[in-house]
Amino acid sequence: MKLEKLTGAIASAMGYLEDAMKVESKGNDENLSGLVWRAAADLEYALFLFSILRQDESESSSWKLGPHSKEVEIDSFLASVKGLLEEAESKIKAGELREAHKRVWLARGHLLRLQEFFEKEKEKPKKGAKKSS
Repeated sequence: MKLEKLTGAIASAMGYLEDAMKVESKGNDENLSGLVWRAAADLEYALFLFSILRQDESESSSWKLGPHSKEVEIDSFLASVKGLLEEAESKIKAGELREAHKRVWLARGHLLRLQEFFEKEKEKPKKGAKKSS
């Protein structure tokens, strides 16, 4: 039952990512941010399920994301996350839960970076906006 919920959460996240890729190509940042948030929420749930399935193993602290880049290419981030989730699905089918867990953990990390980028972009003053004094 937990594996079904796990694969369901990953599939749901992938659906949101596919929608996000479509929205990103149209340049709608507000919708894009919401879709990325939903995908990240699904991955948080998947990681929770992994923690239940793999209670005796806590290796995620040794898994590292690549270095932060100053520039964020949203489409490549989304494609990378989708690729990680596709790999995770195949690892689950092969019974390799440790490897699947690692890929979901890395995918979630990429989405968190993307969410940070969106927050920083929101904080930047809009072109043509007047500063209040």
